[in-house]
Amino acid sequence: MTQKFHKFWLKITAIVIGSFGPIFFLGTMLSTSEPARWTLDFLSFPVDGVQNYSEPTTRFLSALTGGFLFGWGVMVWFLSIWVYDKAPEQVRKAVILGLLSWFVLDSAGSIASGNTSNAVINIIVLLIAVGPLWHPSKEI
Repeated sequence: MTQKFHKFWLKITAIVIGSFGPIFFLGTMLSTSEPARWTLDFLSFPVDGVQNYSEPTTRFLSALTGGFLFGWGVMVWFLSIWVYDKAPEQVRKAVILGLLSWFVLDSAGSIASGNTSNAVINIIVLLIAVGPLWHPSKEI
């Protein structure tokens, strides 16, 4: 992979991470919570309608989650624009370590909370987000 392709893939990674932010932000208000409720229901497969956003604590947690994910996605996007050319290998490693850290904690928590299906889905998200970043790039 070239550095140019890695820079492109960092933007894909940013979109993968950040796209969950607005979805979970919508969960903060009952009138717009359906996309977040459905996403949570899907992530805790099977889709059975058990997950809901009726509790204020769930909506608050959704606000926090949405904010963190959107901010993380924005950060990765700007790392690709402002920092990558100066330190490509360090940016690549930082993003991979961030993704692996998310994967381990999120998956362990999912399993501990009885939502093993999310740990399986996390594998797919991790593979997409890391993609070709797993291997060091060649200079362009």
